[in-house]
Amino acid sequence: MKILKMAITSMAFVLATTIAPMAPAQQTDTKPLYERLGGLKGVTVVVDDFINRLVANKTLNKNSAINAGRKSSPAPYLKFQVAQLICELSGGPCKYTGQAMKESHTHLNISEKEWDVMAKEFQKSLDKFKVPAAEQKELFDMVGKTKADIVVRK
Repeated sequence: MKILKMAITSMAFVLATTIAPMAPAQQTDTKPLYERLGGLKGVTVVVDDFINRLVANKTLNKNSAINAGRKSSPAPYLKFQVAQLICELSGGPCKYTGQAMKESHTHLNISEKEWDVMAKEFQKSLDKFKVPAAEQKELFDMVGKTKADIVVRK
């Protein structure tokens, strides 16, 4: 159970609220965002890089709750959970089975600064793999909807 919460934490940092009521992101193309990201291959490559960045980030790991979570939840599992979440949110065939973001992040005491650090790391991963600006905007719009459930302090 603790591993599941921490898996959601890393991605949740990035992309979630309660999944079911979330409306699909605006599309700039007729294809779903999932396809424009390169399907599961594209999603997993970006997520792999992103989670590696989060796990190693010294600013995030200064938060003792986040640091403890990183140590108790293996990166491969986090990558699976995050990829599953992005796949579903972007219109792919996956079904996210993790907990809601609020439930899985409350105990992490995540600050506004830590949220911003996470967003910068996500941006670096997207840029590294040359994700186009329109798709990046859609992803960040999805991420923005999760902020209220993840950030608990200024």
